[in-house]
Amino acid sequence: MAKVQVFENKPPVLGINSLGRIGKLTLWHHVGRKYFKEIVVNLGREAGTGMDAIAQAIEKDTTYGLLHRFLYGIKSERLIQITDEKKGKMLIDGVPVTILREARNPAEIPWRQYGADIVLECTGKFKDPTIASDNKNGSIRGHLHGGAKAVINSSPFKIKNKALSMPDDAVTLIYGINHTAFDQKKHQLVSAASCTTTGLAHMIKPLLANEETNNILTASMSTIHAVTNSQSVLDSVPKAGEIDLRKNRSILNNIILTSTNAAKALAEVIPEVQHIGFMADSIRVPISTMSLIVLNATFQTRKNKQGAEMNINTKMVNEIYRKAAENNPEKLIKFTMEQNVPTDLIGVDAAVIIEGQFNHTRTAFINLDLSHIPNLPADVIKAFPEKLMKVPVVHSKIFGWYDNEYGSYTNRMGDLTVYIHKNIL
Repeated sequence: MAKVQVFENKPPVLGINSLGRIGKLTLWHHVGRKYFKEIVVNLGREAGTGMDAIAQAIEKDTTYGLLHRFLYGIKSERLIQITDEKKGKMLIDGVPVTILREARNPAEIPWRQYGADIVLECTGKFKDPTIASDNKNGSIRGHLHGGAKAVINSSPFKIKNKALSMPDDAVTLIYGINHTAFDQKKHQLVSAASCTTTGLAHMIKPLLANEETNNILTASMSTIHAVTNSQSVLDSVPKAGEIDLRKNRSILNNIILTSTNAAKALAEVIPEVQHIGFMADSIRVPISTMSLIVLNATFQTRKNKQGAEMNINTKMVNEIYRKAAENNPEKLIKFTMEQNVPTDLIGVDAAVIIEGQFNHTRTAFINLDLSHIPNLPADVIKAFPEKLMKVPVVHSKIFGWYDNEYGSYTNRMGDLTVYIHKNIL
């Protein structure tokens, strides 16, 4: 009984692997949130001339400004205090933070020693949940070997061996979509999907929840996406085996066409979309953060012979999102009729911000040749006076902003982290 009491009263400790973009902003999030009473960050190497260089890297950010100003406003003062150079200890806004500078392999990071029950894997390197924890090149499972009870990956899982299936203890969860599917008795590895999938899932969910729009015939998505560190600042020679040569072109001067796995990941968190022929692509543009999802969805609707009495229109679509925003107590969806540009919305705490003024719909007829429909009996075709059937449809174009770094993705992963931690205690 005494051991159980000690376990229950243990202050919550968070582990973060990496101080890259998401790792650093995740640290910002949890320092501000104050749920975890201590944070351990594995940098895995020395940086600059010591802890002061690391502190400055944490404190200063080109996109979001200084940490203390981001959290408390323009008149605030510096929040970081180095308390032990050798042991890598500092206080950030009163929260004890330890910086580990030795291990690169997750299995060698001493999470157990620091009491970190939950670890955020933010390097972007360890995505395959099928690789054993003792792999010499490292594995996301190594964090479990090091003492973590649950690991959240800040990117989608990617299994290299296509003959293998997703392990039973691995699951993809997005907060506000399917996070309650977490099973503490089963799941040890969790993917928080991607920034784009997070925004897209919150755009699709209100449509599926509405009786008039839940029967989506087909859909596609393009994300006008901010640059990431996977791209080159100036033109560079691609690595051996690299397929996407555009990412090696300068991010400062180009629009880069590339792919995204958002459609595949969407089906993992919202199974209802599996019947939709969903396509997705990404267009990288030279801005530091704040991306835009352009969602195209086609619905079947009812019309008279003159083409009137349309069920689905722009006003209805906007009202669906307006109500979704109003009825969401956590404000994961926001709706606006303002005319925004990306810099207006950087850091806004929402999974997606629907740009209502630019949403639009158009009604049309699709001519279906019944003779081309597979397995349609001949007597059915003969029963129709004409082989061509006119089907009324509504095409909709819906726009949603999302801060692919802090405002949308890091905050939702922070919500997910706290939820899972509460459920593994």
